[in-house]
Amino acid sequence: MELNTPILVGVGQVVERLEDAGYRGLSAVELAAAAARRACDDALSLAALAPSIDLVAGIRQFEISFPMAQAPLGRSNNFPRSVAQRIGARPDHAILEVTGGQGPQHLLSEVAESIAGGKIRVALLVGSEAISSVRNFAGRDEKPDWTEHVEGQLEDRGYGMQGLSTHYQRSHGLTAAAQGYALCENARRSRLGLSREAYARQMGELFAPFTTIAAQNPYAAAPEAHSAGDLVSVTARNRMISEPYPRLLVSRDQVNQAAALLMTSVGVARELGIPESQWIYLHGYADLRERSLIERADLGRSPAAVAACRSALDAADVDIGQVRYLDFYSCFPIAVSNVADGLGIAHDDPRGLTVTGGLPYFGGAGNNYSMHATASMVEKLRADPGSFGLVGANGGLMSKYSAGVFSTRPAAWKRCDSSALQASLDAAAAPPTLFQADGQARIETYTLVYDKGEPKHAIVIGRMDGSGERFFAMSADQDIETIGAMLAADALGKPIAVRSFAFGNRFAFSEQRLSALFPPRPRTLRGDYEFCKVERRGRVLEITINRPEVRNALSPPANLEVEEIFDAFFADPELWIAILTGAGTEAFCTGNDLRWQASGKPSFIPKQGFAGLTSRLERNKPVIAAVNGYAMGGGFETALACDLLVADTQAQFALPEVKVGLFAGAGGIVRLPRNVPRKIAVELLLTGRRMGVDEARSHGLVNRVADAGKALDAARELAAEILEASPVAVQCTLQALAEADRHASQIDGARARSAVVDRLTTSEDMMEGVVAFTQKRKPQWTGR
Repeated sequence: MELNTPILVGVGQVVERLEDAGYRGLSAVELAAAAARRACDDALSLAALAPSIDLVAGIRQFEISFPMAQAPLGRSNNFPRSVAQRIGARPDHAILEVTGGQGPQHLLSEVAESIAGGKIRVALLVGSEAISSVRNFAGRDEKPDWTEHVEGQLEDRGYGMQGLSTHYQRSHGLTAAAQGYALCENARRSRLGLSREAYARQMGELFAPFTTIAAQNPYAAAPEAHSAGDLVSVTARNRMISEPYPRLLVSRDQVNQAAALLMTSVGVARELGIPESQWIYLHGYADLRERSLIERADLGRSPAAVAACRSALDAADVDIGQVRYLDFYSCFPIAVSNVADGLGIAHDDPRGLTVTGGLPYFGGAGNNYSMHATASMVEKLRADPGSFGLVGANGGLMSKYSAGVFSTRPAAWKRCDSSALQASLDAAAAPPTLFQADGQARIETYTLVYDKGEPKHAIVIGRMDGSGERFFAMSADQDIETIGAMLAADALGKPIAVRSFAFGNRFAFSEQRLSALFPPRPRTLRGDYEFCKVERRGRVLEITINRPEVRNALSPPANLEVEEIFDAFFADPELWIAILTGAGTEAFCTGNDLRWQASGKPSFIPKQGFAGLTSRLERNKPVIAAVNGYAMGGGFETALACDLLVADTQAQFALPEVKVGLFAGAGGIVRLPRNVPRKIAVELLLTGRRMGVDEARSHGLVNRVADAGKALDAARELAAEILEASPVAVQCTLQALAEADRHASQIDGARARSAVVDRLTTSEDMMEGVVAFTQKRKPQWTGR
């Protein structure tokens, strides 16, 4: 063998159950260190190998896997080096991998490449979870402090959330893995044409053998065998989580487990004296990504997962029939059945589909399960020299898949490149997606989400009648009628009515039911409002955002209220101009209410855009922004969306979204470069700096500048001047301006025929204007 051939030489696993006599309540770092010691001892000895470790690569715990995740008992600031410190290793390099169950196999493949390239001599891969202990201590007055601060380099690769979830999914209730997998599971059931009862039996029969293996595994978190019927029978102990999943079919995250792998090269192994009986070769591997859920041609399949396994097998030059040991990631049944179906493996294959017992029974050790699978696979292969084993590791909603083929049989190293295969997967056709769904549709797949054993709401993926566009939708809050119908009869393929709102798409089984749940909002002004002050001054409507305590920032409820007011304004023929301003002298509007956003409450903006303006299409009346003080973020975007802008001398404009990790997505990126020179716009967008009123006026952004606190007065004067003109002519002019913006060429715009000409030339206002001119009197406009 080539001396740089990468090999696996040591494995270690640790479990600590709350009910065990020797339970000590070890932290995630302490569990990981214990597994690392075992891996070194498995290869040779800790004392002999720890000084040679030049890389420690760690898998993230759940408590550091997501933005704003909490570590109730504290955590290490450098998990890999905390582990290294405990075992006496001083690695040159430390890595903290991205989130996802694909991580262990992905890291293994990457490290193998680095060893083959001579960049690493000895590498320790390690991961752990102590979720069970965290929850055990959480309610106690006395609890351990697991906070650690370790100096040293760390390549923290971040959360790596891209590809695992989308905003569209999260805004429709897909915030937990069980919900997304349930949608995939029911889509597969639909394809197979099975009833709910028949499919439940199939899931139970798939996972029952897993429980038998877990019951015999000394490292299992829940070593208990179950029958197929027990797994799918809904009881108080086995409550429904998200249809079709009761608790016993769902990955078990309440575990205290750790696993570690030790890797090196053939040459270094010989140099260190590691016996060849411990060597395991990586014969083939692959890493692939799947499309986002709604873009998959078949919601019940993940071609990327199957392709990753096939690619790893092809690289190893072995057929699936030659593989004696299998471990497919098993967070939910479909994660297994998807790959088994794709590879032509029967669900009752005598080889078994796991070597550990699977995530619901052995334990779903956060992102680290597949390191346990690999450790268990190594033990199987050593006991059966020359045999092959396949490990499949899955992250997200079957979003990222890594696979590896292993054996004690020596094999020359060959680097595996999945890029061409990934490109072919990415090039496949995807169904059209609809973000705002309105009309008649059919349910393609669904799930009922439960809370404490009771159905809370439904999530569906549907297809619009006619277009076939695919969308997410939820049932309305407290819609007992729709939930009851879905409990009583299978909802797959059923016709539904769907309607879009600022907070997302909502569905019911009839348009009448939707109208009862969401009665049409009258497009008339109310007597009073919670977040705004509204005053009619003749033909002018003055709207004042009245939240001075938060510099007139808009929360979702406040945003919806402003949208409602503008709906009424544009629908009222007696109102010809609107003025928008902010209460007090400090701010016009400072955008999103970030305190609301940080509270975890649902955040959204109206369908018509921020302040009901930035995405509004039907705009045939002028809106004047009276900017007093700060116009920041969404406030500046709202001012840009207005037809005219008056500002006082204290006005400050900025789009500071980049400073809080966002961007000006409510129209600022589109409108600012069209209102000021492009390079100035890019500077403002990328730096978030403030622009004073003098600079804004120099760029033509501001129509008029008023004394401090007098922006509203100046806006009233401008409105009075506009009222001197025909309201029909003003409205037609605005419409013609909007149409002209669609033409890149001025000549094309000038030649284009517009329907506004017919409206204008047949209007009473035009006739009145001509007659008044000839009679040398002031016109009496009617707006007709």
